[in-house]
Amino acid sequence: MSRMQYGSDYKNIPTYSTESGNVTEVLPDLCTYTNKIVNLHMVGHPDAQDFVLVDAGLTNSAEAIIKVVEDRFGEGARPGAIVLTHGHFDHVGSIIELIEHWDVPVYAHKLELPYLTGRTPYPDPDPTVEGGMMAKMSSIYPKEPVDLAENVHPLPADGTVPYLPEFEWIHTPGHSDGHVSFYRASDGTLIVGDAFVTVQQDSLYKTMVQKKEIHGPPVYFTNDWEAAKASVEKLASIEPETAVFGHGKALKGEELREGLNTLAENFDEVAKPSHGRYIDDEK
Repeated sequence: MSRMQYGSDYKNIPTYSTESGNVTEVLPDLCTYTNKIVNLHMVGHPDAQDFVLVDAGLTNSAEAIIKVVEDRFGEGARPGAIVLTHGHFDHVGSIIELIEHWDVPVYAHKLELPYLTGRTPYPDPDPTVEGGMMAKMSSIYPKEPVDLAENVHPLPADGTVPYLPEFEWIHTPGHSDGHVSFYRASDGTLIVGDAFVTVQQDSLYKTMVQKKEIHGPPVYFTNDWEAAKASVEKLASIEPETAVFGHGKALKGEELREGLNTLAENFDEVAKPSHGRYIDDEK
């Protein structure tokens, strides 16, 4: 078996929030765990044998993630798979330890695989982008690819999600090339990832207090704003009932749909920064 390894620049990032460590049952079969400033999601009823973990948190968080999983599903429980919305450092920071502990496969969009098999670094984060302190600090964030070797697989081309038969994946690029969201049409449940979020992630204060407000994708890592806009419009068109996010608190009902529609209709004014490396490239 090939050796897995993190990117050479992976390290602890000293960021915390008031929600850190909280576990929130959003639906009977959907539970969110906040790992400092990023969310992971457990999909499956707590009394069921089959469940899936969405994303893998920050560096050095594996023990905490395993404990949360076992608290919900029982001692020794392990997911059928880990599915990734994308591979940025705050979504795969503990993935190697989780793979080694559980011996489970990982699935991601085929366009994300170069960033998950050690082949390609992500585009540079942009500390020049319009935004707050988290954006200004972004030059220190890891961008090198993690190498999961043969443990990562492409999501099926037919839109199905392994081990989540009621869900489909939706390609929602912009924040990253292979970013995906997961949708269950039967009850309108949407696992967004970072296609849009409910905290102003570039603001250090709002990230720390987790102030709930709908925003576009985190500005410092988003490198294709036209694709990001199209992804938000795509998600608005399905009119979800419940949504959970990579960053921020869950939303439901009219608050979710009205906020998402407003974001989609006014994306260039309220989500797209006025300046920054990738904005200037577009211009």
